[in-house]
Amino acid sequence: MKQAPFLKKGDTVCILSTARKADAADLEAAITVFKSWGLNVQLGTSIGKEDHQFAGSDEIRASDLQRAVNAVEIAAIICARGGYGTVRIIDRIDFSSFEKTPKWFVGFSDATVMHSHLQARFQIPSIHAVMPTIFRFDEAGLRAQATLHQAMFGQGLRYEVSQQSFTYRIGQSEGVLVGGNLSILYSLLGSASDINTDGKILFIEDLDEYLYHLDRMMISLKRAGKLTHLKGLVVGGMVEMNDNDTPFGKTAEEIIWEHVKEYSYPVCFNFPAGHIRDNRALYLGKPARLSVSSKDTVLEYF
Repeated sequence: MKQAPFLKKGDTVCILSTARKADAADLEAAITVFKSWGLNVQLGTSIGKEDHQFAGSDEIRASDLQRAVNAVEIAAIICARGGYGTVRIIDRIDFSSFEKTPKWFVGFSDATVMHSHLQARFQIPSIHAVMPTIFRFDEAGLRAQATLHQAMFGQGLRYEVSQQSFTYRIGQSEGVLVGGNLSILYSLLGSASDINTDGKILFIEDLDEYLYHLDRMMISLKRAGKLTHLKGLVVGGMVEMNDNDTPFGKTAEEIIWEHVKEYSYPVCFNFPAGHIRDNRALYLGKPARLSVSSKDTVLEYF
């Protein structure tokens, strides 16, 4: 496993958008925070661009990401926001320089395309974390920002979360943590960006999906062998789920459990990561230890 150096004061980060449009004004709060951490901040050429819902055309977004990938002065690439669009440009990017000299990639939601691609092709760790357009300064938002700082600066990540779900499976395991947004992982099945989950701890989260479609995605992952040989399953926020006039009959938690209950690996639900205010940073692509008990869930890196 090749890993980027952790950040230090004086390093430069680049904020860009690989997906939905973002204005510089939306980034001011995050820029202030990053500067308070001693970082220099560059804005990519995609910021402020607009092509319908996208941050400029595919060409603009791809060129912006390619420049950041190649730029030796940039220590971390931070997605401004999610939405949709990263999958439209991922195959245009030449990662030769990134593979030789990795840098941290930060984001979640649609950024799962990049996380998954880096794992599938290069086994280079990245950071699943809060993004600049959705910085919040309430207690949960500040906690999310603090864990992003810890992750980027290599200060260690260890989470101990009280058990808040009636559904879980007790156990301990170790494995590389992979995953991200479930809808994105589902869309990448069979592609060059499709992750290998064998022997891994899988993290999933999602937002604003119909319950029947959540069931479809879980079945698809299962049929593709993605759930069979896991070392563990960490389920983050499954929020704002939708139902039809004729109810599906199960909650998001119950749907997921139905498709993994036959296995023996540890499973936890309601982990504080995903489309929630308390979106704590996770290293994707790094070895982790998962411990699930009737009292709490502990996730730590080693």
